[in-house]
Amino acid sequence: MHQFCVAPMIDWTDRHCRYFHRQLSKHARLYTEMIVAEAILRGDRDYLLGFDAAEHPVAIQLGGSDPAKLAEAASISESYGYDEINLNVGCPSDRVQSGTFGACLMREPDLVADCIAAMRQNVSVPVTVKCRLGVDEQDPNESLFSFVEKVAETGCDTFIIHARKAWLQGLSPKENRTIPPLDYEIVSRLKEKHPGLTIVLNGGITDLTQSQEHLERFDGVMLGRAAYETPYLLAEVDSQLFGVMAEQPGRRAVVEAMIDYSAKHLAKGGKLNAVTRHMIGLFHGQPGAKAWRQFLTIEGCKSGADENVLREALNKLPQSAFEEAA
Repeated sequence: MHQFCVAPMIDWTDRHCRYFHRQLSKHARLYTEMIVAEAILRGDRDYLLGFDAAEHPVAIQLGGSDPAKLAEAASISESYGYDEINLNVGCPSDRVQSGTFGACLMREPDLVADCIAAMRQNVSVPVTVKCRLGVDEQDPNESLFSFVEKVAETGCDTFIIHARKAWLQGLSPKENRTIPPLDYEIVSRLKEKHPGLTIVLNGGITDLTQSQEHLERFDGVMLGRAAYETPYLLAEVDSQLFGVMAEQPGRRAVVEAMIDYSAKHLAKGGKLNAVTRHMIGLFHGQPGAKAWRQFLTIEGCKSGADENVLREALNKLPQSAFEEAA
């Protein structure tokens, strides 16, 4: 189910971030950072692929353009228990361009189809694609439709579409997140033309009100920076978007769960800041939010910092920080 997804974001959506997000929503679909297939084949797989069982449903996003390597990486990923394999055809960074993958693959639908077909043959879990409307001089009315139609011939039926073009020449990756104009209408026309495909909309969505509006036309929505920077919005996802009538998790309970998680992480030799850096925005808009951010930022990075930093940070907050709505 892709009604609500948290986007794969490099340096952000690591296993600690995903565990934190899972305390807020039990049903949102979570994604790993993009992991290059070659790294899985040659690197420390437990480090790259390991995750907590609590993170389900969780998808891994792979980067690459070699069908055989992607197929092998997908099979290895499936063995670790991921619920979905997603191929990155949207990242505009120089690093992925030099490796001939990411957004530049929008120009090579035949190659992407080969990659998807190879992965689908090697795994039993769904294989999906995250892409842009097109790149550089491409006309999305042609590039997006022809790309999706070609890849869908492989049996791939789920496309997560960042509703912007990517400009590989002239714009930085950061600028590519905001400068190319959003075009939800072209994605809507794609859905109308292919009602049997699952189309998930990504790009420019900042809250659950917008998410609900988009779900009238699309099968799902994916939030990136908003879900990361104001994570407590995830606490309403299950009730508002999935219709699950369960008690909304409170901020205090979420922090207490992360205290236990942090203690286990530290016992394995980890550092507290690897966990707490993802929690900076938990009290966004609440009384004491600035003090919370500053305390975690400063104290969480100190040598020897342990889970008590989170307890102390909680104690510095006024009661009103826990009483007001998100």
